[in-house]
Amino acid sequence: MATITPAELQKLLASQPNLPLIDVRTPAEFSQVHVPHARNLPLGQFHAPAVGVAKDEPVYILCQAGGRARKAADQLTNEGLARAIVVEGGTQAWIDAGLPVERGAGKVISLERQVRIAAGSLVLLGVLLGHFVSAGFYGLSAFVGAGLVFAGITDFCGMGLLLAKLPWNTRTR
Repeated sequence: MATITPAELQKLLASQPNLPLIDVRTPAEFSQVHVPHARNLPLGQFHAPAVGVAKDEPVYILCQAGGRARKAADQLTNEGLARAIVVEGGTQAWIDAGLPVERGAGKVISLERQVRIAAGSLVLLGVLLGHFVSAGFYGLSAFVGAGLVFAGITDFCGMGLLLAKLPWNTRTR
Protein backbone atom coordinates (compact mmCIF):
# COMPACT_ATOMS: atom_id res chain seq x y z
CA MET A 1 0.00 0.00 0.00
CA ALA A 2 1.39 3.38 -1.00
CA THR A 3 1.80 6.05 1.66
CA ILE A 4 2.79 9.70 1.82
CA THR A 5 3.86 11.85 4.74
CA PRO A 6 1.82 14.92 5.65
CA ALA A 7 4.75 17.20 4.70
CA GLU A 8 5.07 15.57 1.26
CA LEU A 9 1.32 15.89 0.69
CA GLN A 10 1.39 19.55 1.76
CA LYS A 11 4.04 20.24 -0.90
CA LEU A 12 1.92 18.48 -3.54
CA LEU A 13 -1.21 20.41 -2.50
CA ALA A 14 0.67 23.71 -2.69
CA SER A 15 1.29 23.15 -6.39
CA GLN A 16 -1.83 21.07 -7.16
CA PRO A 17 -4.67 22.16 -4.82
CA ASN A 18 -7.24 20.07 -6.70
CA LEU A 19 -5.65 16.71 -5.91
CA PRO A 20 -8.32 14.26 -4.72
CA LEU A 21 -7.92 14.20 -0.92
CA ILE A 22 -10.56 12.19 0.92
CA ASP A 23 -11.07 12.22 4.70
CA VAL A 24 -12.92 9.06 5.77
CA ARG A 25 -13.74 10.15 9.34
CA THR A 26 -17.28 10.80 10.49
CA PRO A 27 -18.88 14.12 9.49
CA ALA A 28 -18.72 15.30 13.11
CA GLU A 29 -14.98 14.57 13.35
CA PHE A 30 -14.41 16.24 9.99
CA SER A 31 -16.33 19.37 10.96
CA GLN A 32 -14.27 19.72 14.13
CA VAL A 33 -10.90 19.81 12.32
CA HIS A 34 -9.72 18.82 8.87
CA VAL A 35 -6.98 19.29 6.33
CA PRO A 36 -7.73 22.12 3.87
CA HIS A 37 -8.75 20.81 0.43
CA ALA A 38 -10.01 17.54 1.97
CA ARG A 39 -13.45 16.22 1.09
CA ASN A 40 -15.37 14.21 3.66
CA LEU A 41 -16.54 10.77 2.58
CA PRO A 42 -17.12 8.63 5.71
CA LEU A 43 -15.83 5.08 5.62
CA GLY A 44 -19.36 3.68 5.84
CA GLN A 45 -20.27 5.47 2.57
CA PHE A 46 -16.91 4.94 0.90
CA HIS A 47 -16.63 3.24 -2.48
CA ALA A 48 -14.86 3.93 -5.78
CA PRO A 49 -17.72 5.63 -7.67
CA ALA A 50 -18.24 8.11 -4.80
CA VAL A 51 -14.57 9.10 -4.93
CA GLY A 52 -14.98 10.16 -8.55
CA VAL A 53 -11.50 9.62 -9.97
CA ALA A 54 -10.24 7.67 -12.97
CA LYS A 55 -8.84 4.18 -12.31
CA ASP A 56 -5.23 5.30 -12.91
CA GLU A 57 -5.51 8.64 -11.07
CA PRO A 58 -4.05 8.94 -7.55
CA VAL A 59 -6.38 9.53 -4.62
CA TYR A 60 -5.04 10.53 -1.20
CA ILE A 61 -6.88 9.18 1.84
CA LEU A 62 -6.68 10.11 5.50
CA CYS A 63 -8.57 9.62 8.74
CA GLN A 64 -7.64 10.40 12.35
CA ALA A 65 -4.57 8.18 12.69
CA GLY A 66 -4.46 5.88 9.65
CA GLY A 67 -6.54 2.77 10.39
CA ARG A 68 -9.71 3.77 8.57
CA ALA A 69 -7.67 5.23 5.70
CA ARG A 70 -5.90 1.89 5.19
CA LYS A 71 -9.30 0.13 5.08
CA ALA A 72 -10.54 2.65 2.51
CA ALA A 73 -7.38 2.22 0.40
CA ASP A 74 -7.79 -1.56 0.47
CA GLN A 75 -11.41 -1.15 -0.57
CA LEU A 76 -10.47 1.12 -3.50
CA THR A 77 -7.78 -1.32 -4.61
CA ASN A 78 -10.33 -4.16 -4.51
CA GLU A 79 -12.70 -2.01 -6.58
CA GLY A 80 -10.05 -1.42 -9.26
CA LEU A 81 -8.47 1.92 -8.35
CA ALA A 82 -4.76 1.26 -8.50
CA ARG A 83 -3.41 4.46 -6.92
CA ALA A 84 -4.92 4.81 -3.44
CA ILE A 85 -2.34 6.56 -1.25
CA VAL A 86 -2.68 6.70 2.55
CA VAL A 87 -1.52 9.79 4.44
CA GLU A 88 0.79 8.41 7.15
CA GLY A 89 -0.56 9.13 10.63
CA GLY A 90 -3.68 10.85 9.29
CA THR A 91 -5.06 14.16 10.50
CA GLN A 92 -3.28 13.82 13.85
CA ALA A 93 0.13 13.54 12.15
CA TRP A 94 -0.81 16.52 9.97
CA ILE A 95 -1.59 18.58 13.09
CA ASP A 96 1.53 17.31 14.89
CA ALA A 97 3.63 18.45 11.91
CA GLY A 98 2.29 21.98 12.42
CA LEU A 99 0.57 22.05 9.03
CA PRO A 100 -2.53 24.23 8.51
CA VAL A 101 -5.98 22.88 9.34
CA GLU A 102 -9.50 24.21 9.21
CA ARG A 103 -11.35 24.11 12.51
CA GLY A 104 -15.07 24.21 13.12
CA ALA A 105 -16.86 25.53 16.18
CA GLY A 106 -18.18 22.13 17.26
CA LYS A 107 -16.46 19.77 19.65
CA VAL A 108 -16.93 16.02 19.33
CA ILE A 109 -15.29 13.07 21.00
CA SER A 110 -13.22 11.11 18.50
CA LEU A 111 -14.59 7.77 17.37
CA GLU A 112 -11.64 5.97 18.95
CA ARG A 113 -12.42 7.53 22.35
CA GLN A 114 -16.11 6.70 21.93
CA VAL A 115 -15.17 3.04 21.41
CA ARG A 116 -13.00 3.04 24.54
CA ILE A 117 -15.79 4.66 26.59
CA ALA A 118 -18.43 2.23 25.31
CA ALA A 119 -16.24 -0.86 25.70
CA GLY A 120 -15.12 0.14 29.19
CA SER A 121 -18.70 0.87 30.23
CA LEU A 122 -19.92 -2.50 28.96
CA VAL A 123 -17.10 -4.37 30.71
CA LEU A 124 -17.81 -2.54 33.99
CA LEU A 125 -21.54 -3.17 33.61
CA GLY A 126 -20.92 -6.89 33.01
CA VAL A 127 -18.72 -7.16 36.10
CA LEU A 128 -21.20 -5.28 38.32
CA LEU A 129 -24.20 -7.25 37.07
CA GLY A 130 -22.21 -10.47 37.37
CA HIS A 131 -21.37 -9.70 40.98
CA PHE A 132 -24.73 -8.32 42.13
CA VAL A 133 -27.30 -10.06 39.89
CA SER A 134 -26.12 -13.24 38.20
CA ALA A 135 -22.76 -14.73 37.27
CA GLY A 136 -24.06 -15.10 33.71
CA PHE A 137 -23.51 -11.37 33.17
CA TYR A 138 -19.73 -11.91 33.30
CA GLY A 139 -20.25 -13.17 29.76
CA LEU A 140 -20.91 -9.57 28.65
CA SER A 141 -17.43 -8.57 29.84
CA ALA A 142 -15.91 -11.61 28.15
CA PHE A 143 -17.73 -10.83 24.90
CA VAL A 144 -16.50 -7.22 24.86
CA GLY A 145 -12.96 -8.34 25.74
CA ALA A 146 -13.00 -10.87 22.90
CA GLY A 147 -14.25 -8.16 20.55
CA LEU A 148 -11.38 -5.87 21.54
CA VAL A 149 -8.84 -8.64 20.96
CA PHE A 150 -10.43 -9.36 17.56
CA ALA A 151 -10.32 -5.64 16.68
CA GLY A 152 -6.67 -5.45 17.66
CA ILE A 153 -5.70 -8.48 15.59
CA THR A 154 -7.78 -7.76 12.48
CA ASP A 155 -7.99 -3.93 12.61
CA PHE A 156 -11.77 -4.32 12.17
CA CYS A 157 -13.86 -2.74 14.91
CA GLY A 158 -17.56 -3.54 14.70
CA MET A 159 -18.30 -1.31 17.68
CA GLY A 160 -16.62 1.61 15.92
CA LEU A 161 -18.70 1.02 12.81
CA LEU A 162 -21.88 0.95 14.90
CA LEU A 163 -20.94 4.09 16.85
CA ALA A 164 -20.13 5.91 13.60
CA LYS A 165 -23.81 5.53 12.61
CA LEU A 166 -25.14 7.30 15.73
CA PRO A 167 -26.74 10.71 15.17
CA TRP A 168 -23.97 12.80 16.74
CA ASN A 169 -21.44 11.15 14.39
CA THR A 170 -23.47 11.39 11.19
CA ARG A 171 -24.36 15.06 11.09
CA THR A 172 -22.06 18.01 10.80
CA ARG A 173 -22.02 20.62 13.48
